[in-house]
Amino acid sequence: MIDQLGNIVNLHGPPQRIVSLVPSQTELLYHLGLDASVVGVTKFCIHPEIWHQTKKRVGGTKQLNIEVIRSLQPDLIIGNKEENQKDQIAQLQNEFPVWMSDIETLGDATSMIRSIGSITGKTLESEILSSSIEDAFKELEYECSLLTPLTVAYLIWQDPWMAAGHQTFIHAMLRSINLINCFGNKTRYPVTDLSELENLAPDVVLLSTEPFPFTTIHQTTISNQSSFLKSNLVDGEYFSWYGSRLLKAPDYFRQLRVQLNELVTASN
Repeated sequence: MIDQLGNIVNLHGPPQRIVSLVPSQTELLYHLGLDASVVGVTKFCIHPEIWHQTKKRVGGTKQLNIEVIRSLQPDLIIGNKEENQKDQIAQLQNEFPVWMSDIETLGDATSMIRSIGSITGKTLESEILSSSIEDAFKELEYECSLLTPLTVAYLIWQDPWMAAGHQTFIHAMLRSINLINCFGNKTRYPVTDLSELENLAPDVVLLSTEPFPFTTIHQTTISNQSSFLKSNLVDGEYFSWYGSRLLKAPDYFRQLRVQLNELVTASN
């Protein structure tokens, strides 16, 4: 089996002791019915709640506890290029089979879902899930293509302010609902400030609930410093979780598009 980074992962049948290092992929494993096979997750793997409460925690996504992982003797570790630290993954690869994902587009996500289904003995379940997600997004993208495009800046961090640029899954999700990313000409997660945001003049500044937990307090901060900028809180899980949560994402995105259209129309 070859992972999304081109690494060869040697497995001897469906794994029985899986450690997941990525929240969205942990939720995917649950959706595929692998409760008995998953023995370890990170402290940020909050879905499903029952796993968050009962599964062995192996540290944070970027600060893994290698000794705890060793103690679990996994026959498969599932990680992600962006979520996990390269040096820690390399250390684990020397001892255990590690399957790595690299997700920038919806196609990357559904390919990952199919691959994980294949290596865990859940091929049919993963195919049904992937096809359902693809069909739902195809319908969503058509609906949103009929709407007036809006320009947005999607912020993921404060102090310093940081935005999502291209080569990110967030960027792909924005495009799927006909939102034009003001930072689409910059790579990954550029640092910005309110002065630059004013110059870019997006229709709406989107404040994500993760990884930084933006709230209405931050909306007030922006409006106090710039009466020109309009902002809206968005659920970061729907923009950045690329596992089974994608099934629910289209309904959320439809509601969000209505909300953003009303916000822009009311302020014009």
